[in-house]
Amino acid sequence: MTATSPDTQHPARLKHLPPMMPGGLPYVGHIMGFRQNPVALLKRGYEQLGDCYSVRLLGNRATILTGPQANRAFFMSSEDQFSPREAYQFTVPVFGKGIAYDAEPDVMDEQLGFVMPALRTHSMHKYVGQIQDEAEQYFATWGDEGEVDILKTTQALTTFIASRCLLGWEFRTQVTDEFIHLFHDLEQALTPIAFFLPYLPIPAFRRRDRARSRMGELFSQIIADRRAQGRRADDFLQIFMEARYANGTSLTDDEITGLLLTLVFAGHHTSAVMAAWTGILLLQHPQYLSPILQEQKEVCGGKEALTYDAICRLVNLEHAIKEAERMYPPLIILMRKILKDFEYGDYILPTGDLVMVSPAVSHRIPEVFSDPDRYNPDRFGPGREEDQKQPHSLIGFGGGKHRCLGFHFAYLQIKVIWSVLFRDFDFELIDASYQPDYTTLVVGPRQPCLLRYRRKH
Repeated sequence: MTATSPDTQHPARLKHLPPMMPGGLPYVGHIMGFRQNPVALLKRGYEQLGDCYSVRLLGNRATILTGPQANRAFFMSSEDQFSPREAYQFTVPVFGKGIAYDAEPDVMDEQLGFVMPALRTHSMHKYVGQIQDEAEQYFATWGDEGEVDILKTTQALTTFIASRCLLGWEFRTQVTDEFIHLFHDLEQALTPIAFFLPYLPIPAFRRRDRARSRMGELFSQIIADRRAQGRRADDFLQIFMEARYANGTSLTDDEITGLLLTLVFAGHHTSAVMAAWTGILLLQHPQYLSPILQEQKEVCGGKEALTYDAICRLVNLEHAIKEAERMYPPLIILMRKILKDFEYGDYILPTGDLVMVSPAVSHRIPEVFSDPDRYNPDRFGPGREEDQKQPHSLIGFGGGKHRCLGFHFAYLQIKVIWSVLFRDFDFELIDASYQPDYTTLVVGPRQPCLLRYRRKH
């Protein structure tokens, strides 16, 4: 595949490597800046060098593509040119060998085929009531007033929700405090350093490996119990237990464990972060909260049970979620390995290098999003729709073939969670500012991120 810049490419023009960002240290390159604040590093590179430049990270050259056109080149390339499999080897200790990005492309397609029914629109109707029930049960444990860490809250709640909706009630009853802690240890190991050294003998990775082993034991016990009882259920565990690949082989217990974890991650990790940012940003900008509260009264007021149709009508809330996605995307970097030389404008991206896009940087380009550092959900309203003017402008959930499977489910969860919260509580901020935490791969607000609540009567 060849991508070209706006200035039409001449066949005789000599191709050369993208410019290297200045600075960096011998061998480790720009890794210190990448660890401390990758968004600031990549934004500086874009401002200094344009939409295609390179950095050095632990002996690896990584080329950064930025902006709608560059994003399109990244997402629309074929897998035999830009490969996610080689880039995302850091997920193997979490999901397991041969699962998701560690599988061959045709096997991964089969695995996605097992998962897809849970995340299609027709499945969303039944999830609304389940999400509302989980939210109401969770918030019933709160007192009449107090303080909460909103990210810790959304992380726990979305784990319960993803388990119940995607894996079934039997599995949900197994989600104890132990499971929450194990899942937390898996998540905490998904750090920027894991991109390059996923098996480094550090405490976070040791906890990850212990958690993955224990998860396998828990899942295998549930599978064994069901087989011993000869019982079937309408859930994804049953689907995976009965699934067969095209060659006729069934899934091993470890593959089932890996796919179940993939489902929970798809339905949980980005949802938790975006739910927290959605509430924080609205409370920081109360002029946008008032229309949302009014919308809640008009659409949901007086109704005990939320419906999918009602949730779809919460357009102001949806714009607020989308603005949270734009300003603080959970995944700040998406990466591929270059398997064949790739041309972009005047540049050649050589085989063996890494290539990245950064939603966090692309979402703050003023030529794409007006006044990009200003919170303004109305930018997505009728007549403006800034994300629609150029394809691949809003890429918080990726793009192309590998766009996040949990996109619609994430928005559904966040809408229901905040509908319940706005119905039952008033909130106010405690801290003067809430900053991103770049120590983890899924970037949420730095903890503790406290809100004060008071129950409505």
